[in-house]
Amino acid sequence: MWNLIPNRIKIICGIFIAALSLATVERVEAQMSWANTNYSVAITPQMAAYGSRGVHVHDPSAVIKCGDEYWVFSTGRGIPSYHSKDLITWERGPSVFTNAPAWVATTVPGNRWMYYWAPDVIHLGDRYLLYYAISVFGKRTSVIALATNPTLDPNDPKYHWTDEEVVIQTGETNNFNAIDPAASLDTAGNLWLSLGSYWTGIKLIQLDLKTGKRISADSPMYSTAFNDSIEASYIYHHDGFYYLFVNWGQCCRGTNSTYEVRVGRSRDITGEYLDKDGVAMMAGGGTRFLDSQGPFIGPGQVGIISLGGTNLVSCHFYDGTRRGISALAILPLKWDADGWPEVDWKQP
Repeated sequence: MWNLIPNRIKIICGIFIAALSLATVERVEAQMSWANTNYSVAITPQMAAYGSRGVHVHDPSAVIKCGDEYWVFSTGRGIPSYHSKDLITWERGPSVFTNAPAWVATTVPGNRWMYYWAPDVIHLGDRYLLYYAISVFGKRTSVIALATNPTLDPNDPKYHWTDEEVVIQTGETNNFNAIDPAASLDTAGNLWLSLGSYWTGIKLIQLDLKTGKRISADSPMYSTAFNDSIEASYIYHHDGFYYLFVNWGQCCRGTNSTYEVRVGRSRDITGEYLDKDGVAMMAGGGTRFLDSQGPFIGPGQVGIISLGGTNLVSCHFYDGTRRGISALAILPLKWDADGWPEVDWKQP
């Protein structure tokens, strides 16, 4: 029957089906569990023991303080935010963007829902620098961009997000993917950005302290970790070592997610990062730091906040008691006798 249809009609039908399929995929992605940023539930004692804060986030930034409140940003439409005075009770804050930056339509034309991924925020000088990714799922058509603000408090007259545009960009000809940014300072005060997902693994570039952007288009890029499924890196300095946290496994599948966090360390921020057994992270090494525990499933995108000598680790996880929706967890962190980080579980 299909052979009897004129080629012109076949072409028109094909274009219509392709457009319909793309629209369907985009609509499904926009309705994925992590896209519903208004989700909040009462925290049961069981899930409180796993650090749940009862609010729905995916790919949370490291928690950061502004004034007397803590803030966290996450994947979602316009980059959602939550804030808290005590790190226990969280309330929804404003999104970073209410309209897509003008350059997005031409730079990442496949991203049409204004869903931006895996933000991270750092305070530097008189500004907060928020890095975020814009991409198309499963492709290297990706951008890490920057927005800045003198304050995170929306009631402050100075509150205003400035679009600083592109920091680094990749396409299908690149062998790495410009997503999952994580900003950090080294002990000399230099600014760095860890990034990457799959392909050839995790990369590290130095940023200009004044602009918050890459020093130059051809500045050195360091490879720090590799695995067949790797992303969501984060670097934290503690007691003479830089600790590189990465995610292995699959995210975004609810209770079927296989995300787990691995870690290695180095004396230099650029590496070489080794795990507890001395295996290089570029050779597939990585000591297990955080994985699924009962209904606490597929943790990922860690960040660390230090409070007067006490460390806490933040992440998202898929809540097995809530049909696998992703939620924010904040857990106590301790360091073992050899200086390796461990989650200090407080199970009931």
